[in-house]
Amino acid sequence: MSGLHFGWLLLALNPILLMAMFLVVRSPFTRKADGYTKIAAVLVRGMDRCSEAIIRTVKWFSLGMVLLTAGLVFGRYVFGVGSLKGQEAVIYLHALLFLLAGGATLLRGGHVRVDVFFSKLSKRHQAIIDFTGTLVFLVPVCLTILVYSQSYVALSWQVFEGSPEADGLPWVYLLKTAIPAFAILMLLQGSAQALRAAMVLSDQPVSEVPPRTEMV
Repeated sequence: MSGLHFGWLLLALNPILLMAMFLVVRSPFTRKADGYTKIAAVLVRGMDRCSEAIIRTVKWFSLGMVLLTAGLVFGRYVFGVGSLKGQEAVIYLHALLFLLAGGATLLRGGHVRVDVFFSKLSKRHQAIIDFTGTLVFLVPVCLTILVYSQSYVALSWQVFEGSPEADGLPWVYLLKTAIPAFAILMLLQGSAQALRAAMVLSDQPVSEVPPRTEMV
C-alpha cells in the first residue's frame, strides 16, 4: 500500500467515525451523558455546519448556470455568436454544484434511497441501518473513489490540463480535483451521520437535521 493510499485510509478512520464506533461499542455498558457524548455532539454539529456553509455557497452555481445558458442561447439566436468558454463554464458549474453539494445532500437525506421498510422502523432501528450502511457501503465507496482518482487527478495537475479545444477553459485540472473533494465531503458527512446514529443508540439527544427546504 502506497503512502497516499494509507493516507486515504487514515482519512476514512477520522475522529468523527472513530467516535461513532466507540459510542456503539460502549452503548451496551453505559448510555449516560458524559464528556464523550459532549464531544460527539460538537463533532456532529461542526460537520453539519461545514456542509451547510458549502451548500450556501455552491447553490449560487445553479443561478449562474441558468443565467449563463440564457445568455448563450440569446447570443446564438439573436446575434449569431457563440462562446465555447461559456459552454464549458456551464459544464464546470454543473459538475461543481453536484459534486461539492454531495455532503449537504446526504445530511438532508436527499440522495436516492430505496425506502421499503426504513420509514416504518423505530428511531433505534433506523440508527442501526444508518450506522451499518455507512461502514459497509459509504466508507468503502468513498475510499475506492479516492484511491482510483488520485493518479487521474495527479496527472492532470502535472500538465495543468486544459480544454482540448483551443478556445476552451484552461482549468480542467481544477475540475477533476472536485472528484476526490466529493469523496472527502461524503466521507466526513457520512461519518457524522454514523456518529448521529451512534448517539441515538446510546440514548443521547441528537441535533435535528435541518429541513430540506432550508438548504436554499
